[in-house]
Amino acid sequence: MSEDVREVRVQGERVASYPELPPEVGRGAVRRITVVGEDVLHRPCADVTDFGSPELARLVDDMFATNAVAEGAAIAANQVGVPLRLFVWDMADEWGVRHVGHIANPVLDELPADRRRLVEESEGCLSVPGPYRPLARPDTAVVRGQDMHGNPLVIEGRGYFARCLQHETDHLSGSLYVDRLSARDRRSVLREMSRTQDEVHARRAARAADLGKPLPLP
Repeated sequence: MSEDVREVRVQGERVASYPELPPEVGRGAVRRITVVGEDVLHRPCADVTDFGSPELARLVDDMFATNAVAEGAAIAANQVGVPLRLFVWDMADEWGVRHVGHIANPVLDELPADRRRLVEESEGCLSVPGPYRPLARPDTAVVRGQDMHGNPLVIEGRGYFARCLQHETDHLSGSLYVDRLSARDRRSVLREMSRTQDEVHARRAARAADLGKPLPLP
């Protein structure tokens, strides 16, 4: 994580210190990341209901491990093949704040007009390996849901973190960022992905080796 990080917020709460890798990464196993076109990415996910279960805790651990290997900002459950409304994140925003956490059953607040300032920034996706494209989104987001134990959770983000919260919530409704692009731009992204995905997968394999995390079979 960048040395520019000046503050860390875990589950939305400021903490005094935090390791470079979340503890979940050490416990978790790397899962295969699904790719645009696979059915699990293109249909709405089911609500999480088994709060407090070992299976849910294991899934959260595995998602953090998979995200770390892919050097992602965040990852949704259907990106590891599990159609549940759950995502995890570990990323720094433009103000040097590192955000780490998970949320189940997230719902984005409908922001009032005076808080809906659209910003166009480059956006990519672990399930669309390689390409990035400009996409306009509100620069503030508030998402409400639950943690893995079923406790209520409210997470607010600005800038890049707000984009992350919106992007991942989209995933759980069966939508990818490419679905917000024009048909022409979407075709361009998919052509570029076909050229770059092998290089991306090689980087992930190298990162997995660095972390001592075996990759799943294709």
